[in-house]
Amino acid sequence: MADAANPKLDPDPGSNTRKDPDDWVSGDEPMTGAQASYLTTLAEEAGEDPPPQDLTKAEASKRIDALKEKLGR
Repeated sequence: MADAANPKLDPDPGSNTRKDPDDWVSGDEPMTGAQASYLTTLAEEAGEDPPPQDLTKAEASKRIDALKEKLGR
């Protein structure tokens, strides 16, 4: 089947869809403006202090995931 050979058409593409932030090539770069904004919003909703502004992209991603889990999202 031709579709089976195309990974873009695979309904379960596997480990390639979600990469651990620690493995990101750009994970050590400063968090993006979008991450900072979303993280601040989530922290406010969770009743937590705003995040430090010197987080890396990977650290921000992990905090976002933790706050989303805490908020049941």
